[in-house]
Amino acid sequence: MSIPQQQEKSLSQRPSADRVREILIVDDHPLMCDALALTLKISFGLKNVRSARSLAAAVEQIRTMGAPDAVILDLNLPDARGSEGLVTLRRQIPDVPITMISADLENAMIGAAMAAGAQGYISKSLGREALVDSLRRMWEGERVTPEGYEPEAGNVEDEARVELARRFASLTPQQMKILRLICQGKANKEISYELSIAEATVKTHITAIMSKINARRRTQAVLLANTVRLFEPA
Repeated sequence: MSIPQQQEKSLSQRPSADRVREILIVDDHPLMCDALALTLKISFGLKNVRSARSLAAAVEQIRTMGAPDAVILDLNLPDARGSEGLVTLRRQIPDVPITMISADLENAMIGAAMAAGAQGYISKSLGREALVDSLRRMWEGERVTPEGYEPEAGNVEDEARVELARRFASLTPQQMKILRLICQGKANKEISYELSIAEATVKTHITAIMSKINARRRTQAVLLANTVRLFEPA
């Protein structure tokens, strides 16, 4: 292949905001969802802007309707708070850019979201022009974070969190539910009752969870989940 052909191929594979034609907004606030959809339609000329009010609804919609070109994901949903929603969707649509949107601009939360695979993290208080600019940059392959965000020092810690997020992404939906309950301090019997499954089944799932995230004890599993801000308190 000649150099011009190589360059042409490279350019054709480069991410472009113009290729984003279908968006999925995952947010449980109707007004926020409608405002975002209207902004996207006007600013990017989009005709197909889908929405989901919960993580479960988003997962089901992607399963039945296919993957969108990009996702805008609220940090706190009725059935997922913290980076859980991001980890879950990243498992389902690994190549789709996901933008986390939130009023929470805490350094640790932004870092956890970026480690979990977010293409960017934006504030809900952004003006329309800043929002459109941030999304365009993300859809062109740039990783975008709020002004003033300072990544934690040391690439080793960042790489470890990225790897940890990948491990959590390997959990099945049922295993994620069980891990969430473990992090809430629930005993096996309580988990069994809450999920309407046998206690032996709970133990089997916990064994699989520990193996996947490389944890030996429940307390260690909770610590690892907290490291990537997997579950935030309501």
